[in-house]
Amino acid sequence: MIKSSEEIQLMRESGRLLASVFHMLDQEIYEGMTSLEVDTLVERYIIDTLKARPASKGQYGYQYSLNASVNDVVCHGVPNANFKLRGKDIVNIDITLEKNGFISDSSKMYVFGDASKEAKRLVRTTYDALWLGIKAVKPGARLGDIGYAVQAHAEQAGYSVVREYCGHGIGREMHEEPQVLHYGKANTGLVLEAGMTFTIEPMINQGSAKTKLKKDGWTVITKDRKLSAQWEHTILVTEAGYEVLTLREEERSFPERCE
Repeated sequence: MIKSSEEIQLMRESGRLLASVFHMLDQEIYEGMTSLEVDTLVERYIIDTLKARPASKGQYGYQYSLNASVNDVVCHGVPNANFKLRGKDIVNIDITLEKNGFISDSSKMYVFGDASKEAKRLVRTTYDALWLGIKAVKPGARLGDIGYAVQAHAEQAGYSVVREYCGHGIGREMHEEPQVLHYGKANTGLVLEAGMTFTIEPMINQGSAKTKLKKDGWTVITKDRKLSAQWEHTILVTEAGYEVLTLREEERSFPERCE
């Protein structure tokens, strides 16, 4: 669970490369693109340009390099050649990348120009909730502090927090201990220690927190078919607090804005 200094350096490199995938995608994703085209673009960039491995492909029998979760899809949306991204859509692109034996995991919401004000508010609230959870990370804090920070912000805004899916430890394996819940009570749960690495990835619903698994065995949707949003980062617990290993360039000033 605790990473050595050498392992942390490798985690940093994996996270840096994954952040660059999103930077590439920011320039390339467009309305009318299919989610399978997004998957193919990302896979080729990871393999050909970054000389890395898309870690989701082959994991648990999954056939693709990312999840594309659109509108009422909570998580694990499967890329589809017949599904075109529309101007009113919000879509979460969730990507994992392995380099030199270590895995990073991150996701970002893409909001197209015709998305409703209500959709944009959900996306922004979920992003703020992610960062409030991240800012709760420091040695001596507890996992419950993260969940409490996320849950309190989401529910204050009138939203609900998905309970069935959570963040997780990460390193040589995509899913390691501990589980990182996005709800809970402050000052409860595992005590955080420097050298831990895990994801925080809240899934926030516009309506009920209840979800439903579709017949494909992967795609999770909101039971009431209302919108859902998710953001994710891979986090390192440092001696002084936290480091976001998958931080993207446009986010570097965000923690200060989240005071």
